[in-house]
Amino acid sequence: MEYDVPFSSNSIRLKGSQWAAAAGLAAALIWLAPAAWRRVEGFAPGPGYRLPYGLSGDYWFFERWCAAAASRCDTLVGGDSVVWGQYVSEDQTLSHQLNALAGSERFANLGLDGLHPAAMAGLLEYHALPIRGKNVILHLNPLWMSSAKHDLKEEEESRINHPELVPQFFPRIPCYRERVSRRIGIAIERNLPFIGWTRHLQIAFFDGMDIPAWTLDHAYRSPIAAVVFAPPPHDASARYPPVSWTKKGLEKQDLPWVDLDTSLQWRFFRRSVEILKRRGNRVVVLVGPFNEHMLEGASRRTFAGIKRGIERWLMETGTDFCAPPALPSELYADASHPLAPGYASIARQLFPKLATSRPGN
Repeated sequence: MEYDVPFSSNSIRLKGSQWAAAAGLAAALIWLAPAAWRRVEGFAPGPGYRLPYGLSGDYWFFERWCAAAASRCDTLVGGDSVVWGQYVSEDQTLSHQLNALAGSERFANLGLDGLHPAAMAGLLEYHALPIRGKNVILHLNPLWMSSAKHDLKEEEESRINHPELVPQFFPRIPCYRERVSRRIGIAIERNLPFIGWTRHLQIAFFDGMDIPAWTLDHAYRSPIAAVVFAPPPHDASARYPPVSWTKKGLEKQDLPWVDLDTSLQWRFFRRSVEILKRRGNRVVVLVGPFNEHMLEGASRRTFAGIKRGIERWLMETGTDFCAPPALPSELYADASHPLAPGYASIARQLFPKLATSRPGN
């Protein structure tokens, strides 16, 4: 016998008002869950804290660290792994050296590994809203303009760092090839803290995987037990051995620098400065210092011209900056990362720039 009853296969049917109530409850949970988690997950960063290396792609947690740093320090230091300090312990980084000169905890390390300028602009635009009315030291690593590949200008598809932070549609990044559906998803995720929070859970507790995939690799572990209600421990030690580039046997290079006027990375760095200034911050740009000892003659001369062009723009826009000369050769671990004495030297040259620091200029 057949029954002509609409929706007869459904055990529960909701009226319009019930659907609205269910949608409202779901929206409330999506909005409140990230805020509630902040109370549950302990986070008490100590002096010299830097984001754990494994959380470099956890922008929800970066926002949390950013808010904590902005609440207790008057000067924030942003940039890539040079600021983070790959070859030094957390008590040897640039921010720590500046704090030592200041005699108090005034400087916070907001460095992220692999944060090229295109990603930096996205990080500041969407995930650094607490940075307002502060002094900001923004590091410019010239390495990101040392080739068309680093500058993201190659037409051939290539893997880039932090693809979730770069522009998804405009301006076009030639080497970034992603499905339109994924680009739309990334653009939506930037404005939904709930999705950022779930990504934080995946990165911090499930090896970057969703729970079904994680359970396949950990068949005898409970997903609930994997959540320890505390972020991964910070990285107090150097990530790599602090050995100079000469002792490692690295050779000099003839880098194919891009033209500053057409550089994508330089364009995005300028945008980063503008974002910070628009929010009432006082920006001091730290240019390099790049390991010029590693450059062959022609490449070194080209870099000198690029550096002059950077300084000219900073002066024209009234942006304070510090462009130290190259450190002694033995103070570099590679083309751009200093060793501990190098950070101390940079801090001594940079610190006087901050004596007249006034947010909002």
